Formats: sequence, C-alpha cells, structure tokens
Amino acid sequence: MPGTNLTREEAAIRSGLVTTEAYTIALDLAGESETTFGSVTEIEFSAKPGTSTFLDIIAHSIERVVLNGEDLDTSAYADSRFPIANLQEHNTVRVEATMDYSHTGEGLHRYVDPADGEVYLYSQFEVGDARRVFANFEQPDLKAVYTFTVTAPSSWRVFSNSPSPEPQIVSDGVATWAFSTTEKMSTYLTSIVAGPYEGFNNDSYISTDGREIPLGVWARKSLAEYLDSEELFLITKQGFEFYEANYGHPYPFRKYDQIFCPEYNAGAMEHPGNVTLVESYVFRTKPTGAMIDRRIITILHEQAHMWFGDLVTMKWWDDLWLNESFAEYMSHLAAVANTRLTDAWTTFLTSEKSWATSEDQLPSTHPIAADVVDLETVLINFDGITYGKGASVLKQLAAWVGLDEFLAGVRSYIAKYAWGNATLADLLTELEAASGRDLSEWTKLWLGESGVNIFTPEVKVAADGTIESLTLIQESDGRSSLRPHRMAVGGFDVVDGKLTRVLSTELDVDGERTEVAEFAGKNRPGLILVNDYDYAYGKFRLDQESLAFAVENLDKFAVQDHLARTSVLLSAWDMCRDGLMPASAYVDIALRALPDETDGTVLRYTLAQVNTAVNLYSSLENRDGLRSKAAAVLFDILATSVAGSDHQLQIAGAAMRAAESEEQLAQIAGWLEGARVPSGFEVDAEQRWLIIVALAAAGQIGEAEIAAEFDRDATSYGQIYSAQARGALADPTVRESVWSDITGQDVSNTVQRNLCLGIMRSSAESMVPFAERYYADAEAQWNDHTVEIAKNMLEYAYPIQLAGRTDLGVDIVELGHTWLAEHKDAAAACIRLVSEQVDRAERAVRAQAADKN
Repeated sequence: MPGTNLTREEAAIRSGLVTTEAYTIALDLAGESETTFGSVTEIEFSAKPGTSTFLDIIAHSIERVVLNGEDLDTSAYADSRFPIANLQEHNTVRVEATMDYSHTGEGLHRYVDPADGEVYLYSQFEVGDARRVFANFEQPDLKAVYTFTVTAPSSWRVFSNSPSPEPQIVSDGVATWAFSTTEKMSTYLTSIVAGPYEGFNNDSYISTDGREIPLGVWARKSLAEYLDSEELFLITKQGFEFYEANYGHPYPFRKYDQIFCPEYNAGAMEHPGNVTLVESYVFRTKPTGAMIDRRIITILHEQAHMWFGDLVTMKWWDDLWLNESFAEYMSHLAAVANTRLTDAWTTFLTSEKSWATSEDQLPSTHPIAADVVDLETVLINFDGITYGKGASVLKQLAAWVGLDEFLAGVRSYIAKYAWGNATLADLLTELEAASGRDLSEWTKLWLGESGVNIFTPEVKVAADGTIESLTLIQESDGRSSLRPHRMAVGGFDVVDGKLTRVLSTELDVDGERTEVAEFAGKNRPGLILVNDYDYAYGKFRLDQESLAFAVENLDKFAVQDHLARTSVLLSAWDMCRDGLMPASAYVDIALRALPDETDGTVLRYTLAQVNTAVNLYSSLENRDGLRSKAAAVLFDILATSVAGSDHQLQIAGAAMRAAESEEQLAQIAGWLEGARVPSGFEVDAEQRWLIIVALAAAGQIGEAEIAAEFDRDATSYGQIYSAQARGALADPTVRESVWSDITGQDVSNTVQRNLCLGIMRSSAESMVPFAERYYADAEAQWNDHTVEIAKNMLEYAYPIQLAGRTDLGVDIVELGHTWLAEHKDAAAACIRLVSEQVDRAERAVRAQAADKN
C-alpha cells in the first residue's frame, strides 16, 4: 500500500486528468483541543469527464465529503487518499475533516513556549505535508489560487501568503481572519502561521514597478525584543534590489513577512510573501560570525525562490536540486554584489562546496539531476548534492558560458514560464540561446553522473628553478567520467613579507592531462594552487612542495587572498579524510592556522575538523596525546584572542568542548561563577549552557545541575540545551531513558535532535551497549515515525565513537554490513541513511590506520 507515498507516475497520470483552479480553505484553530483542529476545504477543478482519481489527505478523521453535490462514503478514506470517481468537466469537492497538530515540524506544528505558556503554530508543507492541514492534489504541477479563512484566539496574529486582514470578532476571545485570494502557486508553498507573534512591520520596499511592498519581521513574544529589525530589513531590501535587477521581473507577490518559528527543522522555507525561518536566527545572545553570515545567506536564499521556485515552479521533484541549488548560488552572488558580505564565496567554499564533496563520496551519492521516482526519494534528497554540489556546478556553468549570458538566459526563462511550471530542459534551452553554447554534453557529464573528479598538479622544474611543464592530472573517483572544467591556476610567493599571487591563468581543462602553458619557463612559485578563485568543483590536491610552503606561510596570505588560504586548508583536510595525511599532521596544520583566522565560517569549520581529526580520525595510540595537545593549544589561543571578538567567542566554545584535564574543566566550571573569565568574554545564557553540556559530557555534573540551569533559563533555548546536556550524560540509567526518548514518540523533533547531539558527545565506552541497539531499532524507526523523526535518530544517534574500537568488543562496521545484508527489503531511504553512517565509520577506520606511527 502507498501509505503516505506518491509516485511520479501517479502524479503524471493525475495531472493528465485534472486541472486545479481554486481552493477555499477554512481552518478552526480556536478549539479547546491541544491535539486536533478543524479543516474544511472546497476545491474547484476541471477533469476529463467520466474519469477517476484521488485526493490527498492525512486526517485524524473525515466527517464529510461532497462531490458535485453528492455525499460520498467517508469510509473510502484509506492510505492518505480519498478516491473520487465519475468526474465531470467542471467539479467542486468539499471535504470536512479533523486534522492533527504536529510536534515533528511537519504539517501544522504546535509549540508551547516554556517561558510564558503561549501557543504558537506554523505550517511546513514541503514536500508533501499540506495534506496534513487541508485536502488537496499534492503535487507541484497542479497549481491553483487559495482563499484561506482562519478562526483563532483574538489575541493572536495570523499570517498567510496574502496580506493579513483585520480580524473580525466572532465571539468572546475568538476572531476570524478572512484572507484575500493568493496568487497562483503549488500546494507546498501555501502557509499559515498563527499565535501571539510580535515584531516590526514599519518598513517597505519600492518595487521596480512602483508598488510599495510591506515588510515585516516577527518572532515569539518572548523573543521579539531580540529582533534586530533594521539589519533584517536592510538585507531584505538589498536582496530585492539585486534580484529585481538580475531577474528582470518585479517582485511577484504583495507583501514580505519573515517569521522566526520554534522547533523548525530546516533553515527556512520560501512560502511566497510569508517566509518562515528557524528562530536560532534571532540572536538572544552574542552570535558567532559564522551564524551572522549564514543568516544573510539564508535570507537571500529564500528571496531568490520568490522568482525561481515560486513564480516559476518545478513540474516534479526531479528538479528539486535546480530549485535549491539555484537559490543557493544566487544568494551568494547577491551577497557579494549587494551586501557587506563581500567574501561570501569563501563562506560558500567552506560550507556548501565542502559539504557537497563529502556527500559525493558516500555510497548513496546520486546525480545532481536525480531520478526522483516518489516522495520518499525526494524526502532524503535535501542533501549536499541537491544544495551544495548543484550550486557549485551552477557556479561552474556561469564561469563556462559567462555570467552575463547565464543571467540573460535566466531572465528569458522567468519571462516565458511565469506563474507556471517548468523543467531543467526548459532552463537549458534558454541558457543555450543566450550563450550560444551547446549544453547537451555538459548536462550529461555534470548533471547526469555522480562523483567528484580529482586534480593533481604534475610539476617538472629545470635545474635553474624554472618550470619546464605544469600539467593538471584529472582522475575519476570511480563514479564520474572525466569532465570539462573552467578553472584558474595561481602561483604564490612571499613578496615584501606577504604571500602574493605572482602568476595566474584561467583555462579550460578537459581529459586526463591538461598543460598549463602559461607557467612554462617561469620561476617555480612556492605555492601552485589549482582552482585558484574556486570556480570549479572537484578535489584539488597540492604537490608536496606547495603544501609545505603554504603551511609555513599561512600567516602571510594577504587579506584579499583569503579564499586562496582557505583552499589550502580545505585541501589539507580533504587529504586527511582520504587517509593521505595523518590526522596528527592535519591537526598541527589547523592549530597553526587558528590564531589568525579572520573568517567566522572558516573558523567554525576548522574547529569542527580539528575535533573530528582528534576524536575520530586519530589512531588509538596517538589519540590521548593529541587530545591533550589540541586542548592545551586551544586554551593558549583563547588567552591571546582579542577581547570581545568573534575569534575569542568561537575559540572559547571549542576550548569548552576540548577541555579534558582537571584544571581545564575546573577553569570552565569557574566561568559559571564569574571566576577567571577571559577579558571581554561574556558568559551569557548560551555560553552557560555550552559549559553545562561540556561538563555533562565530561562526567562532572548530573541531572540535578542540568535541571537547576533550566530553572535559571526556562526558555526554548533552555529546552534545547538541557536536552543536549542530558543526552551527554554517561549514567546508564539516564542513557537508557534518553534512548527511549530518541526512538519513541513522546518528545518533539527539536528535543529529540538535541538528545541525539548530546550522545554524540559521549565517550566510546558509554556507547557500547547501544551499538547493536542502533541497528536493531533502525528499520522500525523509519517505518513507525515521520521522516524528520526517523532521520534524526538514524543520522545523529549513530554510535560513531565506536569506529575502530574493536578493543571494546564491538565492530560497528561489521554490524553495519550484517544489517545491510539482512535488510535488503527495508525502505530504500532507510537503507540509504544506515549505509551512510557505516561509510562514515569505515572512513574513520581508514584514517586511523593512516595515523598510526
């Protein structure tokens, strides 16, 4: 039975029979129930006379269905579908149902603020969860207009895609919001947010067509004071300026609210005119530079969708990658061109592209243009391929055809398909027309094949120190063909105390060997950097002389060449991941780079990579010494960090996590009491929780201390961090309770995820009892839970600490291969998620072998 799944074939058949025109939806959110709400939907649609199809709905119960004036038997409802038969040319169907509130971030999520007991609701419908709120035809190519009426407590605010109307009081404490009809859109893009949200709507943007677009930013009442509305409005208006100019089309909708929502699974969602964002972007405490930069990119990403995704929408989820990759690429382009984040391509390389190359090496990697046969497939394709690799390849495509030509093709595409649906082929047609390039072979190699190409420079130097030849060797990783690339090669030497680019060329690279003729006859520079400026997508090695020279001179890179320095660091990390560089050697390089790292995102990722290298990739014989060394260096760097800087903030967080000696643990515990706090470092609510989590993971405190801290900070943030701290406790009784919560049905998506993040901090010894438990619970976790809850457990609760720890009597790699062999009939998505974790463990074992003395 299909359950909640829907296949591409079923959707294609249905769209051949049905054309949707209009929805009228009434939601009753004012009832006394804390678990259900009322939903009444009327759909006007055309059909081929005499045919049959089905409505999508996931309901607590269906009370009545009326098709063209005739009552239908509600017992026909099964498997998230309601069949409708004998359709006419013009049809109206009415569905009266009771729906369930969600606690998983899917459908209509209900959250109670622990700070004041207020209730907040928000919808999240991508990929197929609008049917959890109203009956519909749940596929992106059946667009329609929507008229929402919402009944809710009169003290609330209610938001949707249309401008919020004045509420009409209907009874004591209850009001109705009758929204005007939306523009044409897909079901997954509709949105309802309701609750006592507070914020600012005192700004606007004047569109290129002269309209005044009202802007709003909103959050829960207990967080509204932390909304930095001037900054949020500034970024929003800068984004509108860039997109209207480069898309050649005015903003398509009537207003632009951005609402920060609790217990949100994703970073944000691009509902037309009603963007929802994770509320960690509301900075209650001092944020890291990485978080500030990520918020800018997220705001711009969702704006990019207003045209590419909302105005023009994919026909089916095959093109999810195009939707997300395009927004990710354009958000960085907009940031560099029109905001203060002018070094956004460094952020992109560090986060998105590195994420992509890592996932492109997993056994579950897939072509960018994936074969998305059903909803279950797309639900797990919100990954580094869909976002990071796709965006990287679009950046490469823009470099290959020319940015001006690329944007001209995009403008033609938007003009041609506005308010409709389109495919990748439609976009490529416009790009070919604008650039004059035949993209058929490019599309086959880049979008139709998985895998990442590997580039190594082959340098031959004459006796006088000049280069006889520089050849770029391209290899396949075993999955991909050799591809065409547009890239730059740079040469760097120390000039006047600065590591300076002294040679540079841009060229097309294709095939196994490509000569870089411009370097021949030149003096060999100390550093030869393949993929200078980061145009291309691949794995780029450094020759040994370049690596040694770059490491020796990491502190000499000029500010304007920070992207090049970052490329060097990531090349070293890639070698460590691949077992070509001992983890101990990588840690030495990274620790050398940390004291003068100025980019917040690079700092964040380098610190995370040090943690992984020390605790997972190092050999057992080296691990204790490497841990002590890394912790000592981090505390030393902290002592010299500029007071009050982002550098100090992030190094302090890393030092807390790395603290292991009694002295170090006592030092961070003292910060809770104000003792020996580094000058300029504020031990605010979030830093207190980070200390609590670190102490819990180190076995220094227990549940009583965690509960006392929550009493001090009984907020949503307190909920999150107390779950992390509790998850980190090694006490067997607590761990058993935590595991029950992670695999059960009783906690929310956010609490579950943070319990998992907590156990990731635990020692290998404390996870031994859960190695077999993980595999025993895996299939049931997928079968018995929603996708988000299942993914949380399968991805975050995996006992990766046990990789290579056969000395503890467990081999999680062998257990994993046994599970995969015995569960070939499990859901494909479940198999994929487990196989990815087994691959992580295998990679760790290989890295450990490379680190042995």
